[in-house]
Amino acid sequence: MISPTPRALALGAALFPLALLPALVHPRLVGVWLVAAALALAALGLDAILALPPGRLRVEVETPESLSVGEPGVAAVTLRAPRALRGVELLVDLHPDLAPQPPRRVDLAAGAPSRLEVRLVARRRGTPTLDEAWLRWSGPLGLARRRKRVKLDRAVPVVPNLRPVRAAALRFFGSRELTSGVQVERFVGDGSEFDALVEYVPGLDARAISWKASARHRRLLCQEFRAERNHQVVLALDTGHLMAEPLGGVPRLDHAVTSALLLAYVSLRFGDRVGLYGFDRAARAWAAPQGGLGAFARLKTLSAQLDYSTDETNFTLGLTELSARLRRRSLVVVFTEFVDTVTAELMVENLGRLARRQLVLFVALRDPALDAAALARPRRLGDVYRATVASDFVRERERVLARLRRLGVLCVDAAPGDLSSRLVNRYLDVKRRELVA
Repeated sequence: MISPTPRALALGAALFPLALLPALVHPRLVGVWLVAAALALAALGLDAILALPPGRLRVEVETPESLSVGEPGVAAVTLRAPRALRGVELLVDLHPDLAPQPPRRVDLAAGAPSRLEVRLVARRRGTPTLDEAWLRWSGPLGLARRRKRVKLDRAVPVVPNLRPVRAAALRFFGSRELTSGVQVERFVGDGSEFDALVEYVPGLDARAISWKASARHRRLLCQEFRAERNHQVVLALDTGHLMAEPLGGVPRLDHAVTSALLLAYVSLRFGDRVGLYGFDRAARAWAAPQGGLGAFARLKTLSAQLDYSTDETNFTLGLTELSARLRRRSLVVVFTEFVDTVTAELMVENLGRLARRQLVLFVALRDPALDAAALARPRRLGDVYRATVASDFVRERERVLARLRRLGVLCVDAAPGDLSSRLVNRYLDVKRRELVA
């Protein structure tokens, strides 16, 4: 396709005063305008002929094998032309689940490949595509512009963000060289599982003295205990419409999946059995609790398949079915969201019922923008209204969390950046205090 450049439009605008000369000065000057217009059209046509034909511009595209939600990736576009071209513009049409990117410009050398990188940022999980690549360049006179359209249809799988999991693995469970001087806490002294016999020294609990072992060794020995292993941890992920809302450009569900996988990895390394449950108006996924690091791959695959739903969450059906699947007392971590006390009524009621048999940890994502709006200094009347509404929502949220705590439900309500660390700390506190047993 051929189109005029801004330079050609400026040249046409410059011819407009010449077109007025026959009417303002003398009719015989119409020839001057005709000659000027003919020369301009000839220059435009010559430039279009001299411009590189679209078929001679070679385009190669390389896409990443996968992307993580919220993490940037790169698609590489390689251009090659038989002669030098200046100011070649590239624009790639992306799926709506990928953040749009501005056009890129590059100068091509004759016969040499030029590489352009297109930034890819996935907003949600799925298989978004790179649809088309549009290229545009000008002729040697800069008057005519040629275009080339390249159909791509390249799908890029988007998986949960595992960078926090890898960071935690490197920090706490890395190689001996990386963890030199670092010891993973086993919660010695507070649990119910026997760990070792140590010699009694003043300050130790006298009730921990093992009289049989002391008599056998003819010195006072105390029993040391550690937190019991092999607990069951079930990650219950709400996939309803509230969890599909973006928070910081990433859906709440994806924030929850990332934190859930981090908690799963830590729990498996501490010897617990971890399962996963997804639900909205009905149960969507179930993986029975299993131990060992081999179970992490199964949890990662299943969490990547959790789809975004437009349905309202049925807590009565979802949590009742989960309770029926659990044969022993477990730590149930429920990732969900609510708006106010009215919409949260059924959620609170069913979480309280579940907490009678299981240890329930309620996890919700706090919106930093809502807190900022509630605390912002108003400058106009509209700011006062906005701050009042935001404050009401914050107070409603605190009321719901207070009700859950009175029912014996542990709560973690944190911003996306703090959620993973606070969740793992709460899990470690549960292990230390032996709350699951």
